[in-house]
Amino acid sequence: MKIVVATTKGGLDDQVAPTFGRTPTFTVVEVEGGKIGKAEVVPNQFAGAPGGAGIQAAQWAANAGAKAVIAGNYGPNASGVLGQAGIELLTVSGLTVREAVERYLKGELAPFSVGAMATPGCGMGRGMGRGGGMGMGRGMWGQGMMPPPQAPIPPAGGTPPMSKEQELRMLRDQAEMLEQQLKQIKKRLEELGGE
Repeated sequence: MKIVVATTKGGLDDQVAPTFGRTPTFTVVEVEGGKIGKAEVVPNQFAGAPGGAGIQAAQWAANAGAKAVIAGNYGPNASGVLGQAGIELLTVSGLTVREAVERYLKGELAPFSVGAMATPGCGMGRGMGRGGGMGMGRGMWGQGMMPPPQAPIPPAGGTPPMSKEQELRMLRDQAEMLEQQLKQIKKRLEELGGE
């Protein structure tokens, strides 16, 4: 069984990255007989993409034969593609790859609720994934539409490392995305009277 984990530098001792689609690397962990086998670090060739990084990374994970993926969070497009491919999504924070995979194997990780961070019009809607989601169901995904087909994804082996400019762009994009998510969370807390 293969488990794809979003990582920064990669490897079993690296921390699980906070995002999936624009993470710098993926650590692909082979599990045999309920035990961690080999782990391969694969650069995320889509991290610096101007758009569609989550969709492309999700398609890559599906093509790589992942049974499960682990990251801090997933965008609606990536989670939709992964969910449609039958791949289990798990979220963790503050764990190494090894710890996260071991907890997954013990059944200690809760599956990601597709749409849990969805906002009106973002496209997830109710009914996708295991948790039912909290989206408002007004986007294309909530209407059962799939993303447009993408170009075939090249095999994982032999991808060149990111340039300094690509990594800077990717990190800026991640920071911007996290700021937007934080604003959405704070807004929702205010709406609920929690802050």
